[in-house]
Amino acid sequence: MNPLVIVIISILAVVISSLSFLIIKNFLMPKKVDNIPKLLKQGRTQNAIKLAKQIIAKDSKNYTAHYYLGKAYAKDNKFELANLEYKIVNDYALFGNGINEIEFRKEYNQLLMRFHQYKEALNNNLLLTKMEPNNAEHYYNTGTLYEKNNKNDVALGYMKKAIQLNPRHAKAHAETGLLLYKLKNYPEAKKEIDTAIKLSPETYSSYYYLGKIQKEGKDMVSAIKAFERAQKDPEFKLKAIIEHGSCYMMGNRYDNAIVDFQRAIELDKDGTNPETLYARYFLATCFEKMRKLDKAIEQWEIIYKKNKGFRDVSAKLSEYKDLESNDSMKDYLTCSNEEFINFCKKVIENNQKLQVVTCDAQKWGCQITAIDKKEDWMAVRKQVTLHRFYREPEPLDEKIVQMGIDSLKNLNSVKVFLYSSSGFSPVAKRYAENRPAELFDKPKLEALLSN
Repeated sequence: MNPLVIVIISILAVVISSLSFLIIKNFLMPKKVDNIPKLLKQGRTQNAIKLAKQIIAKDSKNYTAHYYLGKAYAKDNKFELANLEYKIVNDYALFGNGINEIEFRKEYNQLLMRFHQYKEALNNNLLLTKMEPNNAEHYYNTGTLYEKNNKNDVALGYMKKAIQLNPRHAKAHAETGLLLYKLKNYPEAKKEIDTAIKLSPETYSSYYYLGKIQKEGKDMVSAIKAFERAQKDPEFKLKAIIEHGSCYMMGNRYDNAIVDFQRAIELDKDGTNPETLYARYFLATCFEKMRKLDKAIEQWEIIYKKNKGFRDVSAKLSEYKDLESNDSMKDYLTCSNEEFINFCKKVIENNQKLQVVTCDAQKWGCQITAIDKKEDWMAVRKQVTLHRFYREPEPLDEKIVQMGIDSLKNLNSVKVFLYSSSGFSPVAKRYAENRPAELFDKPKLEALLSN
């Protein structure tokens, strides 16, 4: 065969191969991608996932396949995998080529909120407000995200825009009410909440905001009822239960509060919701108030493992870490109220070498009047001293010192001794100076108990 003919045939073969490849890539592959949404519509999720993976294995930059793979994962409740695929699309895809950007961003927003990626969600929603400037929902979502960042003024602007676009947007009215309350515009706040409930009595999230306002106003009975109704909203259920419990906690009804906080913790089965840390923190506070310190420490340790900087958890663990090696202080803090009275009497009689005249249980601890053992307690000019024992978890302020001093006259006492396992505020210490009061903070109390 003529060499020239062989060369021509070879060239034609290469051209035909190249054209075949392009035809397959540009016509057959897109058809395969187009099959994925059809499979999803038919409910054949696993087939859709398999096909999308096959396409991506051959072409990792096929972002349409990544997008549909993410949709398939979401439909299969594999939300973490879905979020990864959507992030790839968000970072690299050129929208308009098989992917509707508005639809994508609405779906992506749900995933970002599910995983509490609020910064990314805010950027996503800001883009949506530009793409659909007449959609009230985008402004509402953006406002809620600004509120999470404590930018209440900015959040309020977006909520008002949402209401302007849709005056019947009940959730926007409710959120506006809460924001106005935070900004101390109380009449307008209540007006917005009432409007939200009037527009949609069965939008139970509105009752959550109503409960927040009532709680801040110290109307705990009404707040408890509002938070009970708010629990019917799946999105607000966990937060409403925690707020419900906090109302009981503020009223010193710790048993009721504990039930709510434990219920909230059980609802968060995978332990990923940051709200659950508040439930654990409040649960620990209840245990601390009830002198169940072992249980309180257990909750603080769980919180510390998840978030070392959460509130004052680190300080709490440090404060109570010496209990295991200090039996006397542990008894002082954890014994029952009846045992506590006897404990304090022993401190006065054995450690302070005084004779107890009266001993009474108080809400805050124990109050004792005493005289010197050498002194006849029936003597007319006996020197009576007043002793008050506290085991509150927070440092005592100057009001406690003032109350002790004010009680001296009624009890015919010459001096008050205040004992606190949590110490005293700097103001309280200054107030006690040059007054008939002596303060026993934690180190002095530990020294006293060690004897």
